[in-house]
Amino acid sequence: MIYEFNNIRPVIHESSFIHPLAAVTGNVIIGRNVYVAPGAAIRGDWGRIVIEDGCNIQESCTIHMFPGTVVTLKENAHIGHGAIIHGATIGTNCLIGMNAVVMDEVVLGDECIVGALSFIKTGSIFEKRSVVVGNPAKKIKEVSDEMISWKNEGTKLYQELPAELFNTLKECEPLRDIPDEMLKNRETFYRPWKK
Repeated sequence: MIYEFNNIRPVIHESSFIHPLAAVTGNVIIGRNVYVAPGAAIRGDWGRIVIEDGCNIQESCTIHMFPGTVVTLKENAHIGHGAIIHGATIGTNCLIGMNAVVMDEVVLGDECIVGALSFIKTGSIFEKRSVVVGNPAKKIKEVSDEMISWKNEGTKLYQELPAELFNTLKECEPLRDIPDEMLKNRETFYRPWKK
């Protein structure tokens, strides 16, 4: 659902897909080819949220801020299931792991990878290509070219997803029995990681 708040309406590029079970409120700007999954809450009521081209925000993520703050997800940021971004700046092509918490005034440089369940405390700054893990989170090493390549493959799948959803997603009644063709064709049940 998309909500106007205090006469401010979200701006969302037509190529981006916001799932009907997500909530986008108020002062939010979403660029091209962005995917927002069910259960995500992007709440621009007290400040502004800018989500640049190619980002994805997965299920149950929360993006919010203290009053007067701008939250920025730079191009190709990948926000894993259940992550919380509160008043932070996420650099270009970063990956935030599942259920990680990134607090106010955090600045992540480009191509950082934040481990699942990490907690990045207020005001932390990490240089580009940092692998950041723990509670409180610390840099443990540099992001390798191989890690970025792996991240880019996953992000590309999410960048392709909006067009696929626009073309095929529809509410339906479930089948009650498994059709024979589904049992015979294993590819019906999964999508390969690499084509």
